[in-house]
Amino acid sequence: MFNEDSVIVKVWFTVVLSGTYKYSQVPNLLNLREVVGQKLLEVGYDIENENV
Repeated sequence: MFNEDSVIVKVWFTVVLSGTYKYSQVPNLLNLREVVGQKLLEVGYDIENENV
């Protein structure tokens, strides 16, 4: 299981926040997408309306 200190979570968080990838492209692997989503929500990233 991943947590917010996992390297892969930090990488996906960074690439989504920078605009390289979208949240919908985060792999649905174990709880990776959930943890990345939580971190993105904490900084105000709208995971529901990322295509707007």
